[in-house]
Parts: sequence; C-alpha cells; structure tokens
Amino acid sequence: MTDFDFRQAGTTVLKTELDAITQLEQYINDDFVKACQLILSASGKVVVMGMGKSGHIGNKIAATFASTGTPSFFVHPGEASHGDLGMIEKGDVVLAISNSGEASEILTLLPVVKRRGIALISMTGNPASTMARLAQVNLCIKVPKEACPIGLAPTSSTTATLVMGDALAVALMQAKGFTADDFALSHPGGALGRKLLLRISDVMHAGDNLPTILVTATIRDALLEVSAKGLGMTAVIDDKGALCGIFTDGDLRRLLDQRLDLHETCIGDVMGENPTCVDEDLLAAEGLKLMEEKKINGLLVTRQGILVGALNMHDLLKAGVM
Repeated sequence: MTDFDFRQAGTTVLKTELDAITQLEQYINDDFVKACQLILSASGKVVVMGMGKSGHIGNKIAATFASTGTPSFFVHPGEASHGDLGMIEKGDVVLAISNSGEASEILTLLPVVKRRGIALISMTGNPASTMARLAQVNLCIKVPKEACPIGLAPTSSTTATLVMGDALAVALMQAKGFTADDFALSHPGGALGRKLLLRISDVMHAGDNLPTILVTATIRDALLEVSAKGLGMTAVIDDKGALCGIFTDGDLRRLLDQRLDLHETCIGDVMGENPTCVDEDLLAAEGLKLMEEKKINGLLVTRQGILVGALNMHDLLKAGVM
C-alpha cells in the first residue's frame, strides 16, 4: 500500500468527472427549456424524489431550489408510499431522479402522481427508461462512465445529476430576477444574511450609550466620556445638539506630545473636524467597507444631519459582519 499512487488515482477521478460534466452540456437543450418553463409556470412547489445516492443528491437540489427562489422540498419515495404522498398537491411539480430510470419505489408512485394531474419531470441517464417515458419532460444525465474503477459506485452520474440540478435552479433564479436581498431573506441566520440584511441602525450605540461631549468641555471631560462609553471616541456637539467634531483615542495619543493641560484645554480646540458620518439606513457591510477605505475604527451616525448614533469595528465584529 505504501507504493500505491493515491495522487494519480485522485487525478483520474477528477478527469473522469470533469469529462462527464463536459458531456452534460449537450443536454442543456429544448427539454431543459421545457423543464424550466414547467416549473416557472407552476403555482405550487417543486417536489424532489430519489432513492439511494440519487436521494442524497435530490435533497441537495431541493435545498438549492429553496434558497434561490424556487420553493421546494424533498420527499423520500419509500415514505411517500406510506402517507407522505399526501404532501404533494395539485399545482406542484415532481422532479423524479433515477440514473437508471427504473427505480421501483418511484415508479410505484407515478400512476398516483399522473392521476392527480401533477406535472412530472424526470432526471435519468436513460431516455428510453420507464420513468423518462412517463414524464412530461426528461432531463438526460447520461455519463460516459463512472469514476469508480469497477463501474458500480455512483460517482460521475451523481456529479452530473447535481450539476444539472444547479443548472435548473440558477436558470430559474435568473428568470425570476432573484436578488441578493431575496437570498438574504431566506438566510437570516447565516453570515451572508447578516452581511446583506444588517443595517447601521441595528448595531449602533444610541441614546444614553452614545458618547457625546459639549464643544466647550475640556479634554479631561472628553476622556471621561470616551472611557465611560467604551467606543474609543466621543462626538463633540454644541449646546443645540449639532455635531461639531469628534475626539478619539488616536487624537489623545497625538496630544500627549504637546504637553497640553488636560484640565484647562477646550476640546473644541483639539477635536477632529468633519468626522466621517453615515446614514442609519446604510448596510453595516457598507459601513465596514467605508471604515477600511478611510482606515478609521469608528463612525458617527446621523439622521438628516442630526447625530443619532455611533459604532466601531468591534460592534461590527460582534454582529458577524466581518
């Protein structure tokens, strides 16, 4: 076993499956278009079925459909014949997957599916199979050979099935005009959803947690406010609440060399003017990009020019935006 060339074996598998995918392009044809149109015009969901390895791939295809704007779920054919067939309703489209096209567990269900007037799309490696003949549309997933050296374990065929499913899902996604915002709405708990949905207003500090100091206050007062609110900065405002500037930890480090009297020097004389401000409706990810571009660690948030909040990099880190 120590002399076995594992690298060569792995490379052969990749080349075999790549060839299978390349061959698949010929089946993105009129039948593919008909299948897309059938799903697009359906009033219900796409119900995916498959046994064994086809079932595992079918589960993934159903999940991809659902997350890209085509409502879908997977039904195990064995369970369907014992009651789960009731989950399928008129207006749905059944996508039945079987490389041979002769999976008995699925064929047993098709008379009921057809009798109820439910549209059927098959995905098989044999266009002459029973399943392909019973379907309104058959998507061919025939491959030259399996990557398995004895030609038995589903390898190239399952890869081709998955790719055909992805092609369907993405084509439908584009036809529906499915956007990044739509994607985020179905993935609110994931990192991508947080990046696409979270706004500055969701993570900013406001009210009593917002660090502010009057422009007439001293550097000492500003330092106390910065320490109390823990954002590494404070906004500087006038007596009417209008934003005048900002004072940060970095400003303090630069002032230390000037030997200023922290108890007497007015913060208005040393504050940073024209601070970077953003609107509260800005996406948090865009706020992060702005901070990275300007090489700053915090932002002030305004609403129609009035200070309403503040945030720093740590807030975005805690929110999962970065």
